[in-house]
Amino acid sequence: MTDMQTLGYLIHLGSNMWRDTPLKDAASDATDHVLMRCCADYNRCDDAVWRRLTDHAAAKGFNMLVIDLGEGIQYPSRPELAVKGSWTPDKLRKELARLRSIGLEPIPKLNFSTTHDTWLGEYHRMVSTPEYYRVCEDVLRDAYELFDHPRLFHIGYDEETAWHQQWHRYSVVRSGDLWWHDFLKIESFVEKLGTRPWIWSDKIWHHEAEFLKRMPKTVLQSNWYYDAEFTEEELEKAKASENRKTYVKAYRTLEKAGYDQLPAASNWGCDINFEKTVKYCRKWIAPERLKGFMTAPWWLTEKKKEAKCLAAIDLAAAAMEKERAGLL
Repeated sequence: MTDMQTLGYLIHLGSNMWRDTPLKDAASDATDHVLMRCCADYNRCDDAVWRRLTDHAAAKGFNMLVIDLGEGIQYPSRPELAVKGSWTPDKLRKELARLRSIGLEPIPKLNFSTTHDTWLGEYHRMVSTPEYYRVCEDVLRDAYELFDHPRLFHIGYDEETAWHQQWHRYSVVRSGDLWWHDFLKIESFVEKLGTRPWIWSDKIWHHEAEFLKRMPKTVLQSNWYYDAEFTEEELEKAKASENRKTYVKAYRTLEKAGYDQLPAASNWGCDINFEKTVKYCRKWIAPERLKGFMTAPWWLTEKKKEAKCLAAIDLAAAAMEKERAGLL
């Protein structure tokens, strides 16, 4: 498999990655959107749904599965991070073997953004301390070994802002040199393990000059944008905010700077986003730097949102088929 053929699906094994409010304390009238973001003391991944989603992705031509691990597995060196039902190392290894047998390359993902690290338990409140660095390295090493030395490792790093943590009970946002110190420490450790670090690229949206100066070219970039409007004409007609224009522009900025990209699309906001992402990125990103595409529906691996996740797979597969037929 070459990078250019990559069609990835982001799936959630862990789920404690958005709010630090315990699920048991959620309001009785909380929406699915809110409930998904609360923290549970048990693994919410439904094994049967997981099997159906992964089988469907393989059948539809996907060849990569990016697995958001979080608290979903038992880390040999950090057993305290497990919750009830976290997969054992043996269960994970057996499932990784099955995924490979049906043509899906499993890629680990651990998000070290402070907005998405509640899976770290008590260490979520120890950011940038010696103990925090130790636990980060421990879980990275564990995942790397459990995944049999994967060629890529997604380390997150998105949405670390006060706005994104407005619903947290405990908030911490690194800025300036501290953010870069911690990011480069993790990025360097991943490279020393023998794999390529992969991140969400939204840091570039509001810190472009700093990002272009300090972000290593070795880091694979996933800019993300989930709306339907991409061209200047579409954005103007939709009266899009300057922020939305910045999100789209980032694909071209990263290309101009020479970064490898694997763009992320979704059916979170609309059903046409994946198709529009492929069309836009094929136009603006050089073939040698466009490493494929990924779809991220952002719903948990649960029965109540299974249809939405299946639809994300179908929409991405249909878009790629349309492109192969020369219809995009």
